[in-house]
Amino acid sequence: MKVAVIGASGNAGQRLHKELVARNHDVTAIARNPDKIELLDRTEAVAGDIDAPKTLAKTLSGHDAVISSVMFRMFDHEKLLEAVIDSGVPRYLVVGGAGGLEVAPGVRFLDSPDFPEAARPESEAGIAYYERLKQTERLNWTFLAPSGMFGLGARTGAFRLGTDKLLVGSDGSKISYEDFAVAMVDELEEPEHSRARFTVGY
Repeated sequence: MKVAVIGASGNAGQRLHKELVARNHDVTAIARNPDKIELLDRTEAVAGDIDAPKTLAKTLSGHDAVISSVMFRMFDHEKLLEAVIDSGVPRYLVVGGAGGLEVAPGVRFLDSPDFPEAARPESEAGIAYYERLKQTERLNWTFLAPSGMFGLGARTGAFRLGTDKLLVGSDGSKISYEDFAVAMVDELEEPEHSRARFTVGY
């Protein structure tokens, strides 16, 4: 497939880029500063800016899928959706956040005592974007939420999938960027969560 990754220079974006290339997909790696993108095989590094949605739509056009991996509070949600919709791509996958997942019936992780206060603004923005996606009829979207701890680690390929509940293992709620990328590309290759949120964790 030909896949565009918006935010390919970020933590999750870098791992998504590598996972896609490892599985023989052609990648258009997009960032405001493409010099920060690692030049792998099957990759074209391209400058892109969500604040220029018409130009971004042209860059995305012709791809089989788009994955966005950007901080929710750092961009205009409507502009990104405009670019993706106008591009005409058949699939849109989003690196989501864990804050909206439930830790108990009707209780979101964001509202639990264990949620880190410093992460609240980004989490609230991520929840708002997810709610906006649910209102979007013109996109075949998927929102993959990580676990509570989302960071550097190993690519093990051993993880669990869930839907709207925060996954908690014996070592807490965790997923590495590397295994998150595996789950995302699995979904890209064999779609099971069209117009839905799902989550991944150990």
